[in-house]
Amino acid sequence: MLEKLLPSAACVAEAFSDDPSEPAFPGEEDLLATAVPGRRREFLTARRCAREALELLGHPPVAIRPGPRREPLWPDGVAGSITHCLGYRAAAVARRADVASIGIDAEPHAPLPPRVLPAVTTAGDRDRLAELGRAGPDVHWDRLLFSAKESIYKAWYPLTGRWLGFEDAELTIDPVERTFTGRILIDAPFDDMHGRFLIENGLVVTAVCHFG
Repeated sequence: MLEKLLPSAACVAEAFSDDPSEPAFPGEEDLLATAVPGRRREFLTARRCAREALELLGHPPVAIRPGPRREPLWPDGVAGSITHCLGYRAAAVARRADVASIGIDAEPHAPLPPRVLPAVTTAGDRDRLAELGRAGPDVHWDRLLFSAKESIYKAWYPLTGRWLGFEDAELTIDPVERTFTGRILIDAPFDDMHGRFLIENGLVVTAVCHFG
């Protein structure tokens, strides 16, 4: 699914199930020391996807350690992102010479819990969600917005090393082109970030590529 949203320079690996017997990759064992079984399975499968994507890019398998914000630390010269949700794990990578940063996210295509929506939206976001809901009531636009902002943050942080809150980006969604734009509301080296989305197999999948 994800390859439909990313440029040809990106390499993608996806999985729709886990291998319960899969061992931890050398150099990542300590990251799972206190993980419950479900968390362990999703971590192992998502990291395996990351190594498969790196292999497609021409890189040997390596341990992928987390950074200070739990972001995956990729080999030099590589931009990438990892996501996992119920029934889906994926990773996407590209050479930084081709893509400055990548952010991907997947979510179940279901409404956000009511208490979450005010925490992840601006007033402008909520106005646009109401318009989208009237035009396309079969789509859970609130979940799509949440996923898009997650992808924006994942692409933002490697470029800036700074936190970006949900309230720090305001989203415009084009339901016809299946694209979105996040307008950055804080001081930033760029004004906005652009992405694409897909709703398929009960999932909302979003992706952002920033080209610098």
